[in-house]
Amino acid sequence: MLAILIGIVIGIGLPMQTSINSRLKVAVGSPFVASLTSFTLGTIFLAIITLIMDHSLLFSSKLFATQPIWLWIGGFLGVIYLTSNILLFPKLGSVQTVIFPILGQIIMGLAIDNFGLFDSIQKPLSLTRFFGALLVISGVVCAVAMDNIIRKFHKTNLDEPKSSGLIIWRTLGVVAGMLGASQTAINGHLGVVLKSSVKAAFISFLVGTIALIVIVLILHPSIKLTTQNGKSNPWWMWIGGVIGALFVFGNAYLVPIIGTGLAVVIILVGQMTGSLLVDQFGLLESNKNPVTPIQIVGILIMIAGVALIRLF
Repeated sequence: MLAILIGIVIGIGLPMQTSINSRLKVAVGSPFVASLTSFTLGTIFLAIITLIMDHSLLFSSKLFATQPIWLWIGGFLGVIYLTSNILLFPKLGSVQTVIFPILGQIIMGLAIDNFGLFDSIQKPLSLTRFFGALLVISGVVCAVAMDNIIRKFHKTNLDEPKSSGLIIWRTLGVVAGMLGASQTAINGHLGVVLKSSVKAAFISFLVGTIALIVIVLILHPSIKLTTQNGKSNPWWMWIGGVIGALFVFGNAYLVPIIGTGLAVVIILVGQMTGSLLVDQFGLLESNKNPVTPIQIVGILIMIAGVALIRLF
């Protein structure tokens, strides 16, 4: 029961992190600076956890010569995933910023399993898993397309962003999700090689932080905080990295206890719940987009599809 509760809580924290990082982006004026802040805090947090659990942050340099180069790019993929979410949030809202990356994760996850990519265990695409994928796609159509039709019919768009080119942003969400799934598989193999999931997470965050330092130094050699509508910046806009690190650490804790499949489903329930809360109540200075029944139905269909894919 405790493991299930932890999974739901860290899942709820993920859309909260996106909202927090989006607010930080407003203050610092750049999604890359916001990502760098988040990654840096997450790296420090994971370094402390790694020292407590493994008593060392080091590993054999021989791994660079004996392991494939892709083993070390998980952090870079994480940078793209996190920065994309920061960009997507004000365009799509919390629910869609969760839905489309999850769709990408499912698509890429099935490809990784089917072809055994990144040295993962090969799991051929079965009829059950294919049906689960169709359910996920149906859930997305229900939660997005059907929801938009109903909102337009009743004219209840409210604070939903009036953005052109939504198809581009939604496609970016799917691609970001595919990269996120790749990062998960890469970090999973890195954890096997290092014999420590926590150390693998630390290295991934460290690589991401280094990549972002280079990007920020090139694009933003000087950084100046700004305020929004004359209001002072909230203290909580700095804690996104800690939430992200807790998410990674929570995954490392849960998987050995309840298995990868169940952990994914439970965390997904938390993610969906968190995204609904953010949109419904406009939490963390986000736009308020009241949730509709058709969105909830679509999300439940997606969760059922993910359960079929991960548990059977």
